[in-house]
Amino acid sequence: MSELMRIYSNIQAMQNMNSLANISDKMATHQMRLATGKKINSAADDPAGYQLARSLETRKRGLDVALQNVSQAKNVLNVAEGGYQNIMDILQTVKEKATQAADYSLSSTQRTAINDQVSALVAEIEDIVSETTFNGSSLIDGTYSGSFHTGEGGSDQLAIALGDSDSAALSINAINLSTANGASTAITTVSTAIDTLASKIQDVGEYKVRLASKEQTLSVASTNTEAIRSSVEDADFAKEQMEVMKLQILQQTAISSFAQANAAPQVVLSLFR
Repeated sequence: MSELMRIYSNIQAMQNMNSLANISDKMATHQMRLATGKKINSAADDPAGYQLARSLETRKRGLDVALQNVSQAKNVLNVAEGGYQNIMDILQTVKEKATQAADYSLSSTQRTAINDQVSALVAEIEDIVSETTFNGSSLIDGTYSGSFHTGEGGSDQLAIALGDSDSAALSINAINLSTANGASTAITTVSTAIDTLASKIQDVGEYKVRLASKEQTLSVASTNTEAIRSSVEDADFAKEQMEVMKLQILQQTAISSFAQANAAPQVVLSLFR
């Protein structure tokens, strides 16, 4: 009662004003979270949480880039495999022609025609090798080798080397089907070349299997990392909206109480009547 009689300092109004300011500050914080979708908008909101969220964000972004690298590596291998498969088709045709030319029922003229056709096919192999490129790099001439970065860590790499598939590497650059004996020898030579090329295609397939596994691992890791970051940093809209509604009610009652506290000292005037 004594405080009510002192009008120079309205302690009750000052307390209500402090309470109103605190409520307004809290409401502003929750409204900011609703506006940004994050419960941590600055390091002051939660220093430890902010540091953890940034660390998780860094890992997530690294994983996403690694996923892009894996996808790029798969594109390289797809192009290389396409070149190899085209050459394989030619080798199969060359073997058919060699088998045909090895038959003694053919005339020398017919074998010469077959030999010319095979020579053209061998030349086509050279064209395929030179034209199978990615970003300006030849893929199947024996010069393509290196490591693709397939993870967020510095040592997360997959070394890839693609074998040479030109006619010299396959030992078919000197086959001659103009004679029956030459054609018979060519059958064995081309069969060996087919096995050699099949081994190179198998290597590509194994690389692609490993990349597919890495892609799956990276995708799961990226999703889980983002889920953890979200739980640390992102706002719960239902909770934030509930807090805003509660604070709006408190703000209204605080304003009403503040108005009453300001009016209370007027009872002092009754002492002068």
